[in-house]
Amino acid sequence: MLKIYHNPRCGKSREGLAILKESGKEFIIIKYLENRLSLDELTKIIEMLGIEPIDLVRQKEAFWKENYKDKRISKAHIIKLMLSNPKLMERPIVVNGDKAVIGRPPENIKTIL
Repeated sequence: MLKIYHNPRCGKSREGLAILKESGKEFIIIKYLENRLSLDELTKIIEMLGIEPIDLVRQKEAFWKENYKDKRISKAHIIKLMLSNPKLMERPIVVNGDKAVIGRPPENIKTIL
């Protein structure tokens, strides 16, 4: 089953949701700001994406820039920061089975449909 980790206030996330709707496939919407991810879920997503935790961080977010820009931070700490501050996560994230993509640009989503 397809899943989209979605922030309705984000334009790219809305574009990603539209791509899923147009695909005609069934999917689940997870509003990750309201229904926060567990450590296991986020760790699994990062593994499926094949990236380092820092690559999932929205480094232009004010919270990140003010507190962590140019600092050396462990992978585990970065994951904990995203769990406690989910706005830091890039979005949308779409998962299809054991594959995942960040929908930036939204067309990336088409690669796993």
